[in-house]
Amino acid sequence: MDWEHLDLDPQVTVALNKANIQSAGDILTYSVVDLQRITHLSIPDVHHLQKAAAVALQMGKKAITALQLYRDKNSFPSQHQKLSLGCSILNNFLQGGIPMVGITELAGESSAGKTQIALQLCLSVQYAAEYGGLGAGAVYICTEDAFPSKRLQQLIKSQHKLRSDVPTDIIRSIRFGDSIYIEHAADIDMLTDCITKKLPILLRRGQIRLIIIDSIAALFRCEFTGKDAALKAKHLQSLGAKLHHLSTSFTAPVFCINQVTDTMKDTDSVLNHLGLQDKKVQPALGISWSNQLLMRLMVSRTPMMAPPPHAGGILRIMEVIFAPHIPRSTCYYTVDLEGVKGIGASQEPFAQ
Repeated sequence: MDWEHLDLDPQVTVALNKANIQSAGDILTYSVVDLQRITHLSIPDVHHLQKAAAVALQMGKKAITALQLYRDKNSFPSQHQKLSLGCSILNNFLQGGIPMVGITELAGESSAGKTQIALQLCLSVQYAAEYGGLGAGAVYICTEDAFPSKRLQQLIKSQHKLRSDVPTDIIRSIRFGDSIYIEHAADIDMLTDCITKKLPILLRRGQIRLIIIDSIAALFRCEFTGKDAALKAKHLQSLGAKLHHLSTSFTAPVFCINQVTDTMKDTDSVLNHLGLQDKKVQPALGISWSNQLLMRLMVSRTPMMAPPPHAGGILRIMEVIFAPHIPRSTCYYTVDLEGVKGIGASQEPFAQ
């Protein structure tokens, strides 16, 4: 970047170039201590640098109102555009899909369909914006199981059936498998290295616009015990900050799969309207991780079969636990050979 338009001493400019700081916006993402460490400048110089960067970013920008933000969709796409789940019913349930900026978590027990939804997002993101995508690929970070390549190929071959809203020639023109980058992280250091070094390169090149971690809890459960709660919380906050920085800088959704833990069961609990015993589970990693999330979804598998025309699939439930734009609500869905499909109100098993 050309730093001449900032009111800076030449030695400060040289220090910025040596530290490979690219923009005024990047300056404001660092604390005073971090800036001093990477630039080797004095505290007064760092304070002056931060003020100059703030002034530069404010120049030519006027304050906007909430009404302008709501109405001007072209100027503020991240406030309005969502990443499609590849299903109109689930998109409607989530008021458009996955938010463009921030961390969305999908928590649930094994076999609830979490990985299926993540794979479908990897395909959906590659469509053009007019079809709910972002016209780019995805990074899929595996922390415990091998990447389900066989299932991905099944979904790719079935895209023309699942995405009937997209012309067949457009589907055929997309090389889905070539734009999904797989990374295996065996420990927290490998995960951090991937997030801080590898992902920024792919994001700057425009090769990806979606980050998926499957699962976020696996590494922390292995490396930390109960007595390490404070250290675990510190690592979670650091990880969340790094993911938020990438999501905000490149307008790229972050989708994290999480495991669940059992809570205290009530021995007198009764069957609910789905015929399920109340399991009383909650997402893993506690409040330190919850505070990093924009939206939390939970999914569960029921013992019931999906109603026609979804006959043959197991009925599953998706629930919005919290989100800034959606009230707490639930939606039925099923998973078949073609992919993840929501079940509309008229098809629900107890609809009259």
